[in-house]
Amino acid sequence: MKKVFFFLMMAVSLSAQKTEVVELKQSIKDRKGTTKSITVIDNRPDKEIGNIPYRKETFTLKFANDDLKKYIEDWFSKDNKVKGNNDIVLMLEDLKVYNEDPEEKTSMTKIKFKFSSFIKRNNKYYFLNRIQNVITSDSNFPKYIASQISNVVTGMIRESYVSLPLGSAMSEVDLTNYEKYLTENSLLFGSTELKDGVYKDFRSFYGQKPEPNYVTDKNKKGRVINIKDTNANINNEVIGNEEVFGYIENGKAYRSTPVGYLEMIKDDKGFYVIATKTELYPANNGNGAMIGVMAGGIIGAVIGAAIDSGPGRRSKNVDTSEMPNVYLDSLTGSYIFN
Repeated sequence: MKKVFFFLMMAVSLSAQKTEVVELKQSIKDRKGTTKSITVIDNRPDKEIGNIPYRKETFTLKFANDDLKKYIEDWFSKDNKVKGNNDIVLMLEDLKVYNEDPEEKTSMTKIKFKFSSFIKRNNKYYFLNRIQNVITSDSNFPKYIASQISNVVTGMIRESYVSLPLGSAMSEVDLTNYEKYLTENSLLFGSTELKDGVYKDFRSFYGQKPEPNYVTDKNKKGRVINIKDTNANINNEVIGNEEVFGYIENGKAYRSTPVGYLEMIKDDKGFYVIATKTELYPANNGNGAMIGVMAGGIIGAVIGAAIDSGPGRRSKNVDTSEMPNVYLDSLTGSYIFN
């Protein structure tokens, strides 16, 4: 009788286990025709994406082809009949889907991912782009989760077509520890002193190349309210806060955000700001956080659209003791939410 009960339970379990397929079928055509190939390095420690509960059933997420390297490379070849000269390497470092409390009806599914891309030239590799984050989905519907994974992979590839190389050339051996190699050989992380000035974007911040003629404009309380271009030909033109990444003053770095310029504190993990997610991505910005992590370099425009130099600024008296440390990706400047 016990054996019959056991097999019945197994049958029920198997019937409740379903598969949701992640299909990569959006267009990844390189419209400028500069890319010759995409080579995939699948370094994920666990090739299983994960399981999620939905309506008393458990869904296993799987790619349409278990050989993800071949799947993506064939996808590129199908969408790109006209090829250029650039060889892009896409490194898959992590991809997991999970629900921290599947028994709780209001518990949401999370998608954790980390992908990086490089361009290969003369057997040397140059960093292009990276996305790493944890997304809390606003829906547990399996098809929606699968579509979000597809969106992230698609967005990463599209961004890699237009990204510019960052940092020093690396050998194939260096790729296994590329972040350490690039940060140790950068002025931003390898130098003990930061260069004062205003920085238009993260890449100029990484290279410690402040914008010539840009200066901070402060109010009577010493708070930065604007950036000005002191070029004599344009007569102190005011530059919108959304048009700059941040500034460094007396060796301290500050990041432009919707609530004003927040200090970027540095520790052994990199730079971080003390802020809430809603401060960095205001509610009226819709899916700004989702768009940002999927769009890589476009994140500046997304944040910039929400920056307000007026009443939205954070008061100096705000208690930040309970706020999280939000790190910036050391190679892209994007916020990393855990």
